[in-house]
Amino acid sequence: MWVLLAILTSLCFGINNTVFKISNGKGISKVHVQFFFYLVAFIMTVSFGLLNGRFHPNWLSLILGSAIGILNANGNIQMSRAFEKGPASLTSPLIAANAIFPVIGAALIFGEHISFIQGIGVFCMLAAAVVIQYAPHAKTDIHYGSWIFHIVLAIISFGILGILMQTSSHLQIQPLDVLTSMYFGGSVYLFITMLVIKQKIQRLEIKTGGLVGCLSIVGYASYFYALNTGIASIIFPIVSLNCLIVMFAGCYLYKEKLKMYQVAGVLVALLGIILTKV
Repeated sequence: MWVLLAILTSLCFGINNTVFKISNGKGISKVHVQFFFYLVAFIMTVSFGLLNGRFHPNWLSLILGSAIGILNANGNIQMSRAFEKGPASLTSPLIAANAIFPVIGAALIFGEHISFIQGIGVFCMLAAAVVIQYAPHAKTDIHYGSWIFHIVLAIISFGILGILMQTSSHLQIQPLDVLTSMYFGGSVYLFITMLVIKQKIQRLEIKTGGLVGCLSIVGYASYFYALNTGIASIIFPIVSLNCLIVMFAGCYLYKEKLKMYQVAGVLVALLGIILTKV
C-alpha cells in the first residue's frame, strides 16, 4: 500500500510541476503561485481538521511543519532562479540528486535497513531521475557563481525537507497536524517574500495556485502516510520520479520526442521500482 501512496505522491508532484512548466511562458510569478497554493491548502486542511476534530497541533508539529513548508517554498524559488542563471541540462539533474540525502539520513539517523537488491533498485531510481532530466541542447549561457549558489541552496532545502518529513513520521506526529503547519509556515514565508519583491498579482496566478494547492494536499497527505507505514529510503526515490510525469506531459502537450537515453531512463526507473519490491 505504501508503494502505491508513494507513486500517487510522485503523480501529484509531477502534475504540479507540469502546471508550472505550462505557465512558465505566461509571465506569472512562481512566488505568487506558491503563496496562493499554500494559502488555499492551509485553509482546506485547517477547516477539515477543525470540522472533524482531528486537528491537535502542538509546538513540535508547528515547528517541524513550518520548517518543512519554508524549506519547500525556498527550494522551489531557488530552483527557478537557478534555471534563470544556468542551463536546464545540468540544473535539473543536479537538484534531482537531493533525494540521496534523505535516503542516507534514513539509514544513518533512523537505522533503516534495506536488502542488497532493494539498494540496487534505489540506485536505479535515483540514476533514472537524474538521466531523464538531462537536456544536452539547452542554453549554455551560465552566470556560474550565482547558478551554483542557487543550486546548492535548492539541494540543501529539499534534502533537509526530506529528513524532517522522516523525523515527523519517526516521532509519530499526526500527518494532518504537520500538513497544516507546513502550509501555514510556507504561507507566512511566501507572504513576506511577496512584500519584498513587490510585484503585481495576476488573476491567473490565483487560479493556478488554487489548482496546485488541491493537488498538493493529496500529494503530501499520501507522502506522510507512506512514510508512516513504509520504508523511507525506497519512498524518496519513487517520489523523485515525478520527472517522468513532466516528461510524458511534454511529449503529449508539446509533441516533444523522447531521446534514447530518456527511454533507457524510464526502463531503469521501472526496474528500480520492481527491485525494491523483491
